[in-house]
Parts: sequence; structure tokens; C-alpha cells
Amino acid sequence: MNLLLCGNEKVFDGALTELISITNKTKEDVCCYIFTMDVTRIKPEYKPITNEQVQFLDEVVKSKNPNNQVIKVDVTELYEKEFGQCKNENAYCTPYTLLRLLVDLVPKMPDKLLYLDIDMMAADDISKLYNKDISEYEYAAVKEKYGSWFIQLDYINAGMLLLNMKKIKETRLLEKARDLIRTKKMLFADQDAIYRSTTKKLLLPRKYNEQGSFKRKDTVICHFAKRLLLLPFPRIENFKQWHVDEVHRVLKCHAFDDDLEEYIELKKQFYKEKERIV
Repeated sequence: MNLLLCGNEKVFDGALTELISITNKTKEDVCCYIFTMDVTRIKPEYKPITNEQVQFLDEVVKSKNPNNQVIKVDVTELYEKEFGQCKNENAYCTPYTLLRLLVDLVPKMPDKLLYLDIDMMAADDISKLYNKDISEYEYAAVKEKYGSWFIQLDYINAGMLLLNMKKIKETRLLEKARDLIRTKKMLFADQDAIYRSTTKKLLLPRKYNEQGSFKRKDTVICHFAKRLLLLPFPRIENFKQWHVDEVHRVLKCHAFDDDLEEYIELKKQFYKEKERIV
């Protein structure tokens, strides 16, 4: 199963928790590509994920299955060529959300690819999602929890995209999306661009991208997305899976306790090894 994550060195906790949850629940081989870049010209903290972080992630997934691997792909040059100084570079999220729109330009990427946001956890074997037949579609996705009410009925959440790269190249979906990113300011930049450029998509049940609910027993992918809560007073919560105390205390979520305990121990191990090297 070919996965795609995107981000800078700060996504290490998300990548570690997510990959632990995925590889703990599947027997299939997993190859995870991580797109990253250096855009410190925008913010000093926008540094690529480090080689040490990627090597550690690779060791972790290989400890589950020796055929698993994590591969770092630096797309700095490609990003600057396509999106540097564009209208959506400072959109609602970091510019790293735009990196998935470059996947058709990166050589030797697989024909089928599961893109996941960094704030997701596998509650079940993701092969149940990955093995969906999308041969006639550009991608499969789940409706956006709020956007399908306030934007369009079929508006998607792009945090999980099961991509058919062969079809995407035929329809030029990502090429069209990049044109929109460069020329039109959009509220939800990358997500809007994908939605507007789509020719044919497969909408899947919410269990494949459960956004903000932690009690459903059939969930395959759980998305620790922002939640709008109205009671006892209107507020937005944005706790991620690596905020372990808040996941337990506020979200009342214990579905990933084994994964998160492993994450805590492995993170300690990573920093001990780093200190020893220094």
C-alpha cells in the first residue's frame, strides 16, 4: 500500500503516531512517501523533515514488517516553480498542504496512492480503504463534515484522498488545480482547487474519514480535525492525536491508547538516540 504524507520537521509527531496506528493494524506491506520542502523564506520554522526523523520512522515501520519503508521526497524546487509567491501561499493552513498537488510531477510515483493528513489515525486495517476499486474515478474521498452543509452537498474533505494517478493524469486534475492555486485566491485553497477541478470522484462512507467523532465502532480512519462545538458555549477545538492528555481528558477518546503508549516510548527513544549522537 502506497501512502503519501506531507509536511515539515514539525510533523514528526503526527507521522509517528499515524504510521504506528497503520502498521499495527495491517499485514500488507506499506510504502510511505513524505513530501517536504524548505520554505524558511516564509517562516523560519518551515524547514524540511530531517533525515534523522525519516530514518527513525523507517526503522519503526520496518520493526512491524521488514518490507515496509518510509521515503523522503524533497520537492522544494518543484514547489517554488509551481507555487512560489502565489495567491494561496499564505492560505488557511501552511503551504505544505499544497504539496499533494505536485504528485503527478514527481517521477516514479505509483499509480495508486493514499494521501492522508498528518492528524489522522487508523482505527482498523486501512487495506479496507486502499483496496477499493477506483479504476473509473480520479479519486475516492469522504464528504466534508461542515462543507457539505454550507458549501456544496458533495463537497469533500481532502484530508483523505485515495488517488488514481493514471486517471488524474488523463483528466489533468492536478494540473487544473495548480492553475487555480496560482490565479485565484480561495478560502480552503488546496481543498477548493481539488474539488473544482474534479471530473469524476467516488464518495465513500464517513468511516473512511471520520471527522471529529471518536465513538463510532466502524471507523477505519479517524481524523483529529477541528471541531465546532455549540454547547455549553460556542467554541472550536483542535486537539491532535499527539496531544495525548487532551485526547483522553477532553475528547474522551481511548481507541488509540495502545498506539499512543507506543508513540510516547518511541519518541523518548528517538530523542535519547539524538542526544547520544550529538
